[in-house]
Amino acid sequence: MPPEVSCTRRNLVDRPRVDIYACAYMKASLGTTPDLFRAFADPTRLRILNLLLEREVCVCDLCTVLGEIQPKVSRHLAYLRRADLVTVRQQGKWKYYAIAKHPKGTERALINCVKTCMRECDALQDDLVRLRKADLGGCCA
Repeated sequence: MPPEVSCTRRNLVDRPRVDIYACAYMKASLGTTPDLFRAFADPTRLRILNLLLEREVCVCDLCTVLGEIQPKVSRHLAYLRRADLVTVRQQGKWKYYAIAKHPKGTERALINCVKTCMRECDALQDDLVRLRKADLGGCCA
């Protein structure tokens, strides 16, 4: 177990050898700066953030633009949600993701970095071109 992960041991039953470990990495929200930087460390998550900076996008449209399968995109979106970088809105059976409205200090600085300096990367530029050209909304409209 890495040194930054702290676990607490709880004996929930009065029988020996029945222990449950609650570890910091198991919580619903990512709260530390290293966790936040891990959110930005994955190329797929950077591509997703780049697209969401343009507008709110449905999961199926993200899959189309990124050329990735839905489970992979959804997994990365869940990570970004736990990092409080994106929000989700559900309409019927479809989920629409957007950049968080009021990101705090470090989150705001990193999102601005994606929006300005990182957009010069060819892969991110190509994604934006595909997003703008695509006839999106067909599967969830």
